[in-house]
Amino acid sequence: MALDELKSQLPEYAKDLKLNLGSVIGNNDALSQQQLWGTVLACAIASRSPIVLRELEPEAKANLSPEAYTAAKAAAAIMAMNNVYYRTRHLLSDPEYGNLRAGLRMNVIGNPGVEKVDFELWSLAVSAINGCGMCLDSHEQVLRKADVSRETIQEAFKVAAVIQAVGTTLDAEADLA
Repeated sequence: MALDELKSQLPEYAKDLKLNLGSVIGNNDALSQQQLWGTVLACAIASRSPIVLRELEPEAKANLSPEAYTAAKAAAAIMAMNNVYYRTRHLLSDPEYGNLRAGLRMNVIGNPGVEKVDFELWSLAVSAINGCGMCLDSHEQVLRKADVSRETIQEAFKVAAVIQAVGTTLDAEADLA
């Protein structure tokens, strides 16, 4: 199992990450299988860690329909663009940028090929990794309007946090070896 392989690669100083990886992925019953594995795949991509992506992608693919697999990758892709654009717009001190039309294609958000709630959850998790407050607020509001609980939303960004931390740690260890 890829999860066990990732855990075995983590150094002893990252024992908390080993435990958290097991709890947020291995023992997660707060998210549906599609929500969980779509979040895992989108976050593995967003982490930019070749080790994490290589280990988690096959298991994600095995646990997702072809449509959900593609949609999770699409969430990572579109949020890679949106998180930079909207984070920059928010961080600039000139509020006039907020009045300008983005002019960027984002059709996949309107028609992701899976349940809208699942895609929004994946987009929120990727936005957590990429640190875009505007996107986090936007996706959280859509999810809350769809009656998704705060606990479910929190599970998605917990997965994001752990995957990001595991990727950072393993990539650093690989660079130091």
